[in-house]
Amino acid sequence: MFRSKYGLACAVITIMTGAQYTAAFAPAPKSFMPKLQSTKLRSTSEETRNDNVLQTEDTKRDKVMTFSYDMSLEPKYEKPTYPGTGNGLSGDEGEYDVIVIGSGMGGLACGALSAKYGDKVLVLESHIKCGGSAHTFSRMHNGGKYSFEVGPSIFEGLDRPSLNPLRMIFDILEEEMPVETYTGLGYWTPEGYWRFPIGSKKNFEDLLLERADDGPKAVAEWNALRDRLKTLGGSTTAVSLLNLRQDPGFLATTAGSLPFVLTHPDVFLDLNLTFDSLHKTVDKIVTDPFLRNFIDTMCIFCGFPAKGAMTAHMLYILERFFEESACYSVPVGGTCALGDTLVRGLEKFGGKIQLNAHVDEIIVENGRATGVRLKNGKLVKANKAVVSNATPFDTIKMLGTEQELPAEVQEWKDQLGKLPRHGAIMHLFIAIDAKDLDLSHIEDPAHLVIQDWGRSMQDSQNLCSFFIPSILDKSLCPEGKHVIHVYSSGGEPYEPWEKLKPGSEEYEAYKEDRAEVLWKAVERCIPDVRDRVEFSIIGSPLAHEAFLRRDRGTYGMAWAAGTGAPQSGLLSSVLPFPFPNLKTPVDGLLRCGDSCFPGIGTPSAAASGAICANTMNSVGKHIDLLEEASKRDPLYKFLSPGLMGRVYQPLVEGMTPSAELKVEQSQQA
Repeated sequence: MFRSKYGLACAVITIMTGAQYTAAFAPAPKSFMPKLQSTKLRSTSEETRNDNVLQTEDTKRDKVMTFSYDMSLEPKYEKPTYPGTGNGLSGDEGEYDVIVIGSGMGGLACGALSAKYGDKVLVLESHIKCGGSAHTFSRMHNGGKYSFEVGPSIFEGLDRPSLNPLRMIFDILEEEMPVETYTGLGYWTPEGYWRFPIGSKKNFEDLLLERADDGPKAVAEWNALRDRLKTLGGSTTAVSLLNLRQDPGFLATTAGSLPFVLTHPDVFLDLNLTFDSLHKTVDKIVTDPFLRNFIDTMCIFCGFPAKGAMTAHMLYILERFFEESACYSVPVGGTCALGDTLVRGLEKFGGKIQLNAHVDEIIVENGRATGVRLKNGKLVKANKAVVSNATPFDTIKMLGTEQELPAEVQEWKDQLGKLPRHGAIMHLFIAIDAKDLDLSHIEDPAHLVIQDWGRSMQDSQNLCSFFIPSILDKSLCPEGKHVIHVYSSGGEPYEPWEKLKPGSEEYEAYKEDRAEVLWKAVERCIPDVRDRVEFSIIGSPLAHEAFLRRDRGTYGMAWAAGTGAPQSGLLSSVLPFPFPNLKTPVDGLLRCGDSCFPGIGTPSAAASGAICANTMNSVGKHIDLLEEASKRDPLYKFLSPGLMGRVYQPLVEGMTPSAELKVEQSQQA
């Protein structure tokens, strides 16, 4: 969740392959926690005991788990609805340049930047709240208001100008978001509690000396890994993801990176490594178990441990997390502040957002996306483009089955509909009485809990996180109380849930069963948490799906690094690019969000929206935006394409935006 692939690697690839890219206890003595028995999945019928379920019943550490469904098949069971998600019947007719479906970080970033570029923008959100996974919900209890996070909770680089693309976008939009900060991540492991200290190379090396079987060896291996990836890691201040676009214009917008490329030619030797599985490099260098475990946990928020995660996932951590200014942030008022900040930017530049406005269908005429049909039957026209911030699985559903589509679209739909994905997530929201509660043994609000290092970190009954933002943000609950969000890794299978009816005795019993591991996780830190409960809410995959508008409650797309994903363009024939293209076979239809490059994580999703907005506008406008941004803070100077950007600009200007996005050409056709 705090990971994003900031850096030159992607830009160097585009420079080389333009055609392809276009088409907190004081550390206690080592004690052992009792092993928890994972609850065996109760499938509601034998037919649901398929590979998705079976793989979760014996999860070895080296197992890489993905889930797969055929989206061409109609669901066998009716999807439940929940109060508080809206009925989707709002939304008005109108005509816009760009319509964005979904207000997650990708959609809002795309919409806000498109508006800044000068487009007339409408963002349509099915839910009654914006932000996608980054939103907050509240409950009243005994006259007091309690606010809970529902998604990401660990953010780095939001407190000041930084290399985090989301913070960069805030600064480009000239919007501020207040945060509280902290400098560590608590770990509750089979060996006991320890804390990952961010912002200090020495403190991390001290941790290795204390916790590793052979401390000096672990320190040496860690530094060897950093040295091996030093050139790629150093590229994070040579070019930003915000410089990228998916057409030949990238030659101009990334030209500012040329001095780094010329002085670090060895970066070309590591191009394959950038998108390859990180474990291949780790296995050659790191042998210490403690360090290997740590690396896996640093990757898991992208969905995979080191085996399956792109090497690029680690680059920012290696470089940024050990600088003295590095820290984590808690958005004041909840993670909803992320979306609210982007909405302010959207509206500042004339854009508009409509909530509770569900899109039933993307309208395609003569092979081009020309607008959308809302659930209430109203039509909204898009003169330039429709951008889907929905998952690929939800996007293909919006193309329907009855309208005439280009021949290649069916293959695209079939491939995207069957893409592997991560499983769903279990949630537990707890409001507690904090009277006489001593939390002096922890320093931070964010914590990871691992039951067994021998089991997969993707196992939803093995790894989870809990977050107590009210430690820092007192506005989230009444005085003397705390709010806690506990959530599993994205490996909860959907099948055992889909036939259950919310509110039924079987459903409620199964919720309690599967959430027991989440309760026990918090008990590591607060042993009497159940005695302190004011109220609690368990969120099942069915609720996750309904509230976050993600098919089967998926954590996201799960194409393991090492091979090219379908529909990733010609680039996949050169490099193992694990993301489908943001462009589609339908002219004027693009995608953004965590199923596009650069992947899962709040900053990454925001960056995908920026790349999409850049792609829809001319290279000249993009360069102007980058030059303006480069002057906002000395750290952002590297965003400037420089003199060479202006040299390349006339060579590629006529090819931007690319032909399928040019309205005048489509109208002439």
